[in-house]
Amino acid sequence: MTHTLIDIAAAALEAAKRAGANEVAATASRAREVEVQWRDGKIDKVSEATARALDLELYVGGSYAAMSTSDLRPDAVASFIASSVALTRKLSPDPFRALPDPRLYLGQAKIDLDLEDARYLELDAKQRRDLARDMEAAARAVAGKGTLLSATSGFGDTQGQSVRVHSNGFVGERRATRFAMSTEVAVQDPDGRRPEDWEMGAARYFADLPRAEDVGRMAAERAYRRIGAQKGESARLMMAVDARAAARLLGYLLAPLSAAALQQKRSFLDGKLGQSVASPLLTLHDDPLVRRGLGSRLFDGEGLAAKRFAVFEAGKLASYYVDDYYGKKLGMAPSTRGISNLAWQLGAKSQGALLAELDSGILVTSFLGGNSNATTGDFSLGVVGYRVQGGVKAEPIGEMNISGNHLEFWRHLVAVGNDPYAYSAFYTPTLVFEDVQFAGV
Repeated sequence: MTHTLIDIAAAALEAAKRAGANEVAATASRAREVEVQWRDGKIDKVSEATARALDLELYVGGSYAAMSTSDLRPDAVASFIASSVALTRKLSPDPFRALPDPRLYLGQAKIDLDLEDARYLELDAKQRRDLARDMEAAARAVAGKGTLLSATSGFGDTQGQSVRVHSNGFVGERRATRFAMSTEVAVQDPDGRRPEDWEMGAARYFADLPRAEDVGRMAAERAYRRIGAQKGESARLMMAVDARAAARLLGYLLAPLSAAALQQKRSFLDGKLGQSVASPLLTLHDDPLVRRGLGSRLFDGEGLAAKRFAVFEAGKLASYYVDDYYGKKLGMAPSTRGISNLAWQLGAKSQGALLAELDSGILVTSFLGGNSNATTGDFSLGVVGYRVQGGVKAEPIGEMNISGNHLEFWRHLVAVGNDPYAYSAFYTPTLVFEDVQFAGV
């Protein structure tokens, strides 16, 4: 007899309770992942995997443990549960470990987030191979002033389903698909260097992906434009950050907002709630209810109902990301565990229009290496991009760094673009900062 995921999760929950668990959260999941990679004119890698798993969160006599198994045979599951409960009983008690208050499950949106492409199974091996091949071929068809050394294209997709149940009443199901494609290109610079660049696309629905030919072509064009990059002078300059690069910069601002970072004293934003910490142009909401969003969900990893909320309002810190466990430790009401989708208050201008107003400075297209200290806010990041002269993108620059402190840096945000990057749950637009410290020649 074939057991559904809800059957597996519910049976495991009851078995754990019979074995002595006071509270239980059980998640049964199934996922299929396929990947094709095409490199230098031929197939380089093909993989397909289908996996099932049972994850348990056990609360036994004041102790807590999270356990997982991929062996879902009934006898194996029974043994896994018995040994997991016995092991949990031996761990040190933690008075803050308990399932969330059931009231936090209430208010779940009654909408279809449209996260599963119903035509997923229509995609076959030949189509995947052809997409990877066509990206690489498009990259090689681009003419540049250097030599193309290598082009690697990949196409991958996943289809997943999970069911989560709690012993205090929560039941949630999630079904989703995801498709991703990318091309990486390396070219030969006349001086011996090997500039590299990439292009990609990702979506819940296959039809929402960019054309394979466009991905390959843009990756090669970006790489060729890196030829001849020079280190610029050290100075305090205007800086525009390309939409696809801005997510990394934003991530350093968001990481210290987690309740875990607050409780462990690893956050430069601790105690800043309600205070101005950035430019008034920074208004940002967490929105888990975006149709087909890459970070969309009806409930989070603890079963809490997903809801839109403000993170920054006109530069003021409006919320932390507070999960139930660390919220109990801090005496704070939980909001959600982790970032979903980010919704920006966008500006009215394109990147081109913003550069025209910038007149001179640096357009950063990628961050390389470096570090950001979540406790102090100090950062130093390697950057590559282009000099901006006369309001237009000019020669490429590289081997430069920017440095500063996030509590000061984000106050220098002077413009937000109208071009959110579609292939990330952060949806970052072009951002413009003034008076940024660059280190170069």
